[in-house]
Amino acid sequence: MRKLKLEELNRLSVDDFREADKTPIVLVLDNVRSALNVGSAFRTADAFALKKVYLCGITAQPPHREILKTALGATESVDWEYKATVEEAITALQGEGYQIWAAEQAEQRTWLQEFPLPENQPLAVVFGNEVTGVSQSVMDAADGAIEIPQFGTKHSLNVSVSVGIVVWELFRRLRFEAKG
Repeated sequence: MRKLKLEELNRLSVDDFREADKTPIVLVLDNVRSALNVGSAFRTADAFALKKVYLCGITAQPPHREILKTALGATESVDWEYKATVEEAITALQGEGYQIWAAEQAEQRTWLQEFPLPENQPLAVVFGNEVTGVSQSVMDAADGAIEIPQFGTKHSLNVSVSVGIVVWELFRRLRFEAKG
């Protein structure tokens, strides 16, 4: 087996990426304190052609050395916007018809693998602070909470890992299961 060379991957240029159809998912980063996690979220958003990333509260914004270190250029391709509060982002997205789901452990959660994909409605997924999680104000306003099943001794995953798992599962189902 031979690894593919970079030029064999047929990657889109940044301009072509910006013009391409996007996956109807928006990431909302709610006071994510690690710029490395932010950069990783950008990289995941680029990999799966997500519509947008909202950076809220204390979440670092490009250009930031640690974001650029893990994003590897994805801050140039992925559309993003800063909002001073996560509530501003949620209100704006709800006004545009988005369903809002928190990636969080909650009493009335939906397991990721059982999440009902919205039909003909875009989706925003909120990922929270590394210590305190998604803000209670988001939990109060959200359509629901998505939880990743875990079976070990720890009770959480790193934000960037959670973004990758949730986005892949939603993308996989939107792209491959929806087309049958």
